[in-house]
Amino acid sequence: MREEAHFFSIEGKTLRGVRYEPAKKNPAPDVPVLVFLHEALGSVGQWKDFPFVLCERTALAGLSFDRLGHGRSDDYEGSWPPDYLEREAHYVLPSVLDQAGIGRALLVGHSDGGSIALLFAARFSDRVAAVITEAAHVFVEDTTLRGIEETVEVYETTDLPNRLARYHGEKTGALFYRWADRWRGADFRLWNMQSRLPRIASPVLVIQGAEDEYGTARQVESIAAGCSGRAEIFFVPRCGHAPHRQARNEVLAAMEAFIASAIQAP
Repeated sequence: MREEAHFFSIEGKTLRGVRYEPAKKNPAPDVPVLVFLHEALGSVGQWKDFPFVLCERTALAGLSFDRLGHGRSDDYEGSWPPDYLEREAHYVLPSVLDQAGIGRALLVGHSDGGSIALLFAARFSDRVAAVITEAAHVFVEDTTLRGIEETVEVYETTDLPNRLARYHGEKTGALFYRWADRWRGADFRLWNMQSRLPRIASPVLVIQGAEDEYGTARQVESIAAGCSGRAEIFFVPRCGHAPHRQARNEVLAAMEAFIASAIQAP
């Protein structure tokens, strides 16, 4: 496997990404690139070697990148607007893919990254081979807000700031409260993207931990029922909000099998 740093320009700001090239590439024509979209407090570094392993196991190239204000990308100024997920899906992600020369993607999104993947697939169906969501949200739940409040308490009473700072450096505090304040904001309570799901015709694998602290089974059921294409559900037992870390082997196997079927589908 070869990894190569990539840089993308968005409105005068720089995003940092990593391109993965497997040792043995799928020889079929028009195979998609795996594009990994991180969670709200995530980054390329927090994926660790998961993209590396999935690219090797599927023989597909991959790309992950730090969104603005995350990881090694430039800082984000101000707060996130109520449509921040739509902006990432409809403007930033298409620009990154264009700059990376990726015409067709297979999106792998965790939490906010999963929501962004769904929004992108609903708008740009011709550029999406399939979608894998992990702990994605399509509306705001009381469970989500309770989970965020608990995380704020943990952030303010433990070494969580230091652990996050390993990845985000001086941007950590601003990033954390930008996320927490946006989701707790009254103007975000009615955010809902369910009406856009029927526009998603590509295959979708919907993964969620059975004990996810930020969402209930209603999120998974809504995604699977709302998409117009084939949808598979994988509830991961004894698992919370990050199945790819907490149930790594099971999630890798599920993703690998789904990707194989999605690529072979006519």
